[in-house]
Amino acid sequence: MRKLTELDMTQVTSPIKGAVGQAEKHESAHKHVTGEAIYVDDQISAANQLHAAVGKSQIAHGKIKSMDLTAVYAAEGVVAVATASDVPGQLDIGPVYPGDKLLVDDTIEFYGQPLFAVAALSHQQALQAAQLALVEYEPLPAILDITDALKQQSFVRPPHIMKRNNATEAIANAPHNITGRIVIGGQEHFYLEGQVANAIPTEDDGMLILTSSQHPSEVQKLVAEILGIPFNLVTVDMRRMGGGFGGKETQAAPWACLAALLAKITQQPVKLRLNRGDDMIMTGKRHPFDNNYHIGFDHQGRILGAEITINGDCGYSPDLSDAIVDRAMFHADNAYYLDQVKIIGNRCKTHKVSNTAFRGFGGPQGMITIEAAIDDIARYLGKDPLSIRKMNFYDGYCKTRTSSTEGFHKTSLTEGANYIKPAEGFHIKQPAEGSRHTTPYYQVVEQNVIPELVNQLEQSADYQQRRKQIVAFNQQNEVLKKGLSLTPVKFGISFTVQHLNQAGALVHVYTDGSIHLNHGGTEMGQGLLTKVAQIVAEEFQVDIDTICVSATRTDKVPNTSPTAASSSTDLNGKAAQNAAQIIKKRLIEFVAQHFTIEPTEVVFINNHVRFGENTLNFAELVQLAYRNRVSLSATGYYRTPKIHYDRNKAAGRPFFYFASGAAVSEVLIDTLTGEYKVLRVDILHDVGKSLNPAIDIGQIEGGFIQGMGWLTTEELVWNSQGQLMTTGPATYKIPAISDSPLDFRVKLFESTNQEATIYHSKAVGEPPFMLAISVWSAIRDAISSLSGYTISPQLHTPATPERVLQAVELIQTASKAGR
Repeated sequence: MRKLTELDMTQVTSPIKGAVGQAEKHESAHKHVTGEAIYVDDQISAANQLHAAVGKSQIAHGKIKSMDLTAVYAAEGVVAVATASDVPGQLDIGPVYPGDKLLVDDTIEFYGQPLFAVAALSHQQALQAAQLALVEYEPLPAILDITDALKQQSFVRPPHIMKRNNATEAIANAPHNITGRIVIGGQEHFYLEGQVANAIPTEDDGMLILTSSQHPSEVQKLVAEILGIPFNLVTVDMRRMGGGFGGKETQAAPWACLAALLAKITQQPVKLRLNRGDDMIMTGKRHPFDNNYHIGFDHQGRILGAEITINGDCGYSPDLSDAIVDRAMFHADNAYYLDQVKIIGNRCKTHKVSNTAFRGFGGPQGMITIEAAIDDIARYLGKDPLSIRKMNFYDGYCKTRTSSTEGFHKTSLTEGANYIKPAEGFHIKQPAEGSRHTTPYYQVVEQNVIPELVNQLEQSADYQQRRKQIVAFNQQNEVLKKGLSLTPVKFGISFTVQHLNQAGALVHVYTDGSIHLNHGGTEMGQGLLTKVAQIVAEEFQVDIDTICVSATRTDKVPNTSPTAASSSTDLNGKAAQNAAQIIKKRLIEFVAQHFTIEPTEVVFINNHVRFGENTLNFAELVQLAYRNRVSLSATGYYRTPKIHYDRNKAAGRPFFYFASGAAVSEVLIDTLTGEYKVLRVDILHDVGKSLNPAIDIGQIEGGFIQGMGWLTTEELVWNSQGQLMTTGPATYKIPAISDSPLDFRVKLFESTNQEATIYHSKAVGEPPFMLAISVWSAIRDAISSLSGYTISPQLHTPATPERVLQAVELIQTASKAGR
């Protein structure tokens, strides 16, 4: 202990390294670049390590008449083969609803469905053996697209409807109305690290699973169920993924389960790693959608009524499709107030691989539909689409400082609003009756920053001047045409399944002052571990270098939710904060009692604790507390407040808050070839009070580019037999660095989340993905210029050069015909 006057005051009061709000680098950035980062397939193999491969069906739908595996058993290096009959426990591994069989026991539902698994001495031997099966099929008719599924009323779950007032009547009485259709392609996750798991038998018939999964607790549950053992005998370990994007939320589980089944049979470790082609064939994608809209509007372009039908291609089983199509319905309004509205969501069953979670979780497919309609209204009325967007925004709030709080006073831009009780240091104005704040599912949009954010972006991106320049350019150039679009994003943050909105964490403080942190979130490159470590560093006021975050493990923090829904920092950060505050409270109480001072005099600051006129560095305090038998370990817990949703009434508050942003994209297209280039992108995005600006901006940039790929280049192609033909980078084009905007400008919107999130930040993982809709809209704008902006082109996604050229030719034909 030292007197405070003996310390260098500058040192004591300077910020800690890695404090919340600092642009701290990713905790594994150096390892990623140098190749030192250890993934599942990099783990040291055991001396008796086996490798597995999967035998796949060669038809999309049918029965197995016979399956002769004699040659598989006899193949070089083969140790064991497993079929459905070898599963000792539960065969169905559906994450929510039944329908996902680990291995086919009777009926084949998609081309490439796993029939059996084989374990051999090497990966190559397992692959070669899996090709030797002799399978005789009885083919059945296959449904391969949404149109046929709707005709046959083939659904994995019943349709769902959201509605308010009478949309049909409103459209009929509106001065103008339009109808439209948009076909939205799927998307392959294309994570750099493919699906992989290693199952290692342990004592008492237990199993240790090393897996590349976004949901270790679900893997634990399903492995236990297929083996017929208690959950506590299965431990799942997940240090890092080489990308996930939703593709490893539910669909990492089958490979862990198959590895565990073979490990159970052989009593040897079994690793199952899918090659890229098999991975693309046997795992689900972003759901393709085929959506329709009927919109009534007035002479100015204000929407008076909207009927929107959302049709998602779910593949053969429910997986997460119920929630994904719900999310598409929740976001069919995007940033626009729809007073008279009806939204129908169909979950179509086709005989394809079961589609699954992907960044945005259905939100992008709903959002792009209303954005297409907005563009159509603008062309119909001969107006700039931005003016139609701004007219239809939910009413917003402007920020004004108050003297009584550190927050903001939120004043409605609409007159006549009434106050509600302030909470968490903010004053919030409750919308008055008749104001434009309520979503189609009856959630009030309480902090709508979009009008202000869009106005800022419109000015900073010089939208109006560039619009004039582009119109002039298009008039002067016959072949090359430019397009410009500004589109917003309003994305709800929370799992729509209520019980998933919870998290746990474990914090140990060791006697040298170092800190061990564990929580239920998984690191897939997005920087979650870095942010949560910053939160713990902030709470203890210690440098982030003193904190070690260990692998996510089900025996440390149990019953965790998936790392998904953009909620992982919100949930796990709050849980870690809770654990740190429990320990910190113990330390404060100890110091107050030990040195006979008031608890309020104890202050943690820059790796020290200050009390009265004295100070200890953090390690000294911890050692002293330990010697006085103070517990230095705690578990933390958090659950999201306020959320609820009655699905029968299609009403409630499914989201804790909304994250917002907007993007301006400028493109250049070649009308002779359909080729295009993104010239410039300006993004202004709201992340609340940023925990780490560097990571947040990186997420915005990466999400936008991935969204661009979804809408422009990434095309999945199946043949008439239901076989996927795009099975690798030679046939499936993800964005390259050359596809990035030539001029890419990203800024964070200055805002503070009114809700009591972790340090009033906002989620950033998924919302930026949908900013890329501005690129697709800008391409449509360029094509529309061929008609003098009087025709809104039909441009299904992905907007490949072939589709762009087709749209160009249709517009040119229509223009010549005088339409």
